[in-house]
Amino acid sequence: MAKVITITNQKGGVGKTTTSVNLAFYLAKARKKTLIIDLDPQGNATSGFGIEKKDLGKTMCDVILREAELPDVILDNKNKYLFIAPTIPELANVEQQISTMEGKFTVLRDAINKVRKDYDFILIDSPPSLSLLTVNGMISADYYIIPVQTEFFAMEGVAQLLGTVKHVKALANPNLELLGVLATMYDRRTTLSSQVLSEIKGAFKGKVFEATIPRNVRLAEAPSHGVPIGLYDRFSKGAKAYKNLAQEVIERTK
Repeated sequence: MAKVITITNQKGGVGKTTTSVNLAFYLAKARKKTLIIDLDPQGNATSGFGIEKKDLGKTMCDVILREAELPDVILDNKNKYLFIAPTIPELANVEQQISTMEGKFTVLRDAINKVRKDYDFILIDSPPSLSLLTVNGMISADYYIIPVQTEFFAMEGVAQLLGTVKHVKALANPNLELLGVLATMYDRRTTLSSQVLSEIKGAFKGKVFEATIPRNVRLAEAPSHGVPIGLYDRFSKGAKAYKNLAQEVIERTK
């Protein structure tokens, strides 16, 4: 039965999609059958695997509208353990359409429950907002990961995110658990990064991943080539960091 993990932070630019794509890749490299669901209307996780959105048939839009089952939209990959449920920008409109629909908060959970037995891990790349889609991701998940950049205002919005998690746990998913907080864009050469990392560790005692994701040019370049960092430059610092993160995730979910 799959462990379902939503990767979430309503603040944009924190490395959420980069984490979703590369964590999925390295879980698959570890021979864990992994499905990544692109629930962000920007569709960057879809592009991150080199998928042309204009060529897509059914997508997560159809799943959220209950016009398709999740298996209908899943695409395979060169890695036989990795699968992608892609999306297109129209997902933003779909969110508005389902806002008055009965069962609007559990659409994704219902879809995932039909395929949970087929995977080891299911990752959800949530939108950078506290939206209906984000809440669907939380209600569907066993765990959530919060990427937090080690820069000024790193903790901005995190309290609001945790407030949403609290409501979700109280009303719909009492077993939702924080798997870990991931420090991203870390630059060990700067005092600021070290100070912010200490602040994050103080706020989330025992929940911060040992792996820290560095500022890394190769990591930033990989999405433009439509591949995860492990295929673009597997010897880069970014690749090693995400490989380490995948091992931590496997250990923490045993």
